[in-house]
Amino acid sequence: MSTIVFLQELDEAQKQQIQKAAPHYELKAVPAKQADASLFQDAEIIVGWSKKLADYILAEDCPVKWVQTWSAGVDNMPLEKLSHKQVQLTSANGVHTVPISEQIFGYMLSFSRNFHQAIRNQSQQTWDTSGTFTELKGKSIAIVGVGNIGQETARLAQAFGMHTIGVRRSGQATEYIEQMYTMDQLDDALAQADYVVNILPLTDETKQLFNQERFAVMKKNAIFINVGRGSTVDTDALVQALEDQVIAGAGLDVFDPEPLPEDHPLWNMDQVIITPHIAGSNEHYTERVLDIFLANLKAYQNDQTLPINLVDYGKKY
Repeated sequence: MSTIVFLQELDEAQKQQIQKAAPHYELKAVPAKQADASLFQDAEIIVGWSKKLADYILAEDCPVKWVQTWSAGVDNMPLEKLSHKQVQLTSANGVHTVPISEQIFGYMLSFSRNFHQAIRNQSQQTWDTSGTFTELKGKSIAIVGVGNIGQETARLAQAFGMHTIGVRRSGQATEYIEQMYTMDQLDDALAQADYVVNILPLTDETKQLFNQERFAVMKKNAIFINVGRGSTVDTDALVQALEDQVIAGAGLDVFDPEPLPEDHPLWNMDQVIITPHIAGSNEHYTERVLDIFLANLKAYQNDQTLPINLVDYGKKY
């Protein structure tokens, strides 16, 4: 009997839900840290990924035909090898929509109301009313990489009375974005924005896209927010832009390198808010990945194209 291997812990209700949807498969659920090569001998479907077990999963005698990742990004996956093995790959894109869009507003509200400095003052028992206090209403937000997260962020931005600008590869218009630009028009979008939000995946085209030239076209009062991928930003250029006051501040959840070294200058910058790659974390993560998986599982068993988040190996996302 072919097996579905989950490299995650599941409760009994979740196991029953999967087994009911795929009665002709054996289900094995083992956390990746406890998994070994024997787990993949009959594995046709794998949910999750383990770098330490990649050689076994990619071996010619492993019968895997489909991998559903536990993450939205796939840039750390062996895409060429999976493509060569003709393994279908689906991501967990979409599970982060609510928490990441809310975290983006956490950064923006912190900067606009000076919360980031107030928290530092509180830890030192310091009463300090200095600082710049602004409103989000009437400000412009440029969302670079408009997908599910970007669209939800734009919806929230409009509720705050903000002007919404979007940048996406296709340039296709979408709801809640007032002005949409293509990637070739990125600088035009950046020049208008009070807040620049990077949600781009990491590809050959986006690696270190935010460099000295990109920061130079932004407003001096602009806040740069990165919840996409750390390597889409030239970190040294970002540090320089902050030190030289080319931009006003940054809210950062992802980094290059990551984890951010203890002696990195970003830690000591008052105009920077750092979170340790937790923007997508939330209490509904497993159930949302399961929703994606079960919808794809139904199509898979009917020999249909997987309908949700099927990765295009050519585009690398």
